[in-house]
Amino acid sequence: MADSLPRSPAAASGGRLALAAERVPPPAFLVSSAVFHYLGPACAVLLFARLDVLGVAWLRIASAALVFAVWRRPWRDWRAATPYQRRLLVAMGAVLATMNCTFYLALERLPLGTVGAVEFLGPVVLAAAGVRTRRNVAALALVLAGVALLTDVHLVAEPLGLALAFGNCALFVLYVVLGHRLAADGGASGVGRLGAAMLVAAVVAAPAGLAQGAAAVTSPVLLAAAFGVGVCSSVIPYVCDQLAMARVPRATFALMLSLLPATAALMGVAVLGQVPGAAEAAGIALVVAGVAVHRERDAAAGA
Repeated sequence: MADSLPRSPAAASGGRLALAAERVPPPAFLVSSAVFHYLGPACAVLLFARLDVLGVAWLRIASAALVFAVWRRPWRDWRAATPYQRRLLVAMGAVLATMNCTFYLALERLPLGTVGAVEFLGPVVLAAAGVRTRRNVAALALVLAGVALLTDVHLVAEPLGLALAFGNCALFVLYVVLGHRLAADGGASGVGRLGAAMLVAAVVAAPAGLAQGAAAVTSPVLLAAAFGVGVCSSVIPYVCDQLAMARVPRATFALMLSLLPATAALMGVAVLGQVPGAAEAAGIALVVAGVAVHRERDAAAGA
């Protein structure tokens, strides 16, 4: 197929990564992704008192891009890419930049658990629209009920925060779709392409956050903290996602996403002391249940 993705030029290091990844069961990557996906943002919220929100977002992206540059040398993937593949990398980079900035702007206004729960409305709506089964109708009902509870709690006080959370939800759908395309040729190759996309993301996000993030240059402590956020938020979870996407069907990956809203709530409590109220806890629980229940096309076809 003309649009198929060729092997990554970083074949030697990619081969070692692929061999190591084969020894790890896919659920382990998914659980690791779930933990770090919100551990990093929870720590990032603590930086908001010292740095502008968009500055923190850019430092996260730039730190991750630096790690990928040293580790995977992703410019080799860019040079070897076809025009179609470069469009895919640019699209993924733009989505990563916009998603991370929108996510942090939402976190500035809403609890981490709420933003994490709203994030998964999109994948479930898409699944229910694509495969109209009783199971997906039930999943959609659960998620909508959960999001309705969360929206009712925060709508009056933080309408902008909710709008940003729903925007992040739409961008997360694009991340999952494009991420599976990056992983189409295997986890090691997908990681190299992810690194190239992260370099694009750092450039795309620079106008929004470079000036604000520059304030950290004079503080080694802030720089180290921002670097840690980048590794925890944009390196470990995204690499785990690529390695999992290369080995499990989209339906299985989507099923394991049910860990993430619960993880977001737990990290909000553990790191930020954001204890959800009864209505918020019920809303998050309904979203977790809905994500766990829903089924995508490939799973429904094999059922």
